[in-house]
Amino acid sequence: MRRAMGLVLAGLLAGAATAQDDVPPEWSAPTAPFPIAGPIHYVGTKGLAAYLIATPRGAILLDATATGNAALIEANIRAEGFRLDDVKWLITTHEHWDHVGALAQIKQDTHALLFAEQVQVRGLAIGNALSDNDAHPRPFPPVKVDRALRDGETIRLGGVALTPVLTPGHTPGCTSWRMRVTDRGRPLEVIFLCSITVAGNKLVGNRAYPNIVADFRRSFAELENMPADIVLPGHPDAADVLGREAKVKAGQADAFIDPALLKRMVGEARVAFDAELAKQEAKR
Repeated sequence: MRRAMGLVLAGLLAGAATAQDDVPPEWSAPTAPFPIAGPIHYVGTKGLAAYLIATPRGAILLDATATGNAALIEANIRAEGFRLDDVKWLITTHEHWDHVGALAQIKQDTHALLFAEQVQVRGLAIGNALSDNDAHPRPFPPVKVDRALRDGETIRLGGVALTPVLTPGHTPGCTSWRMRVTDRGRPLEVIFLCSITVAGNKLVGNRAYPNIVADFRRSFAELENMPADIVLPGHPDAADVLGREAKVKAGQADAFIDPALLKRMVGEARVAFDAELAKQEAKR
């Protein structure tokens, strides 16, 4: 039944993938959902993450993936045993079409409230991030934020607490989320990491986002020593999320736990950022 559903959804999404030949096909490729740790479930695609956090008072969906993927994400929510009206809150990492493109449709279908860091509000309202970007991120259906959050303002639902940490650079409102879970009796620090890549952004002469370089550097400093037992990014391949799930299925129960991963990711991102900045400065 699940395989049949996946084939149907793949067919529904094929048109969008064909129309956007430069989009990685795995971004709209179905994959079976799975639990990660504590109340956290993966409900995204092969190439774009969406995370469902279950609580006794309803569920929280973090990110929605790309425009056109709403049916796929909703099918995964149901496959994990939840109804769409179980989703009470929606939260986001950042205002790019590949992470929030399906958000407006899912918001309409679930009637959930959208919470977002206050710096994201305008980008979500106009359907694009406010930054000069040579990769030309696609616009997405605008979506209204129901509650704007301050940096560090913890939200709680059914005993689950999530804290937004503004980590700008990739977009002005790029927000990572911290959460503590208990898994098999152990407390674990989880971070849902907003992207820390340049991804086509102009680092030199960015008129729409003049503070981009300072913001990237501030975010690297914020993140590099942040405690994180589990790192869950918006692009699952960045932390081998699907590969780690395969290891869990093979019997490695702690495959998602890697306390050194965040620091490694930040170090690699900083090196890539410095190289790109030097390249852009050399072209001036």
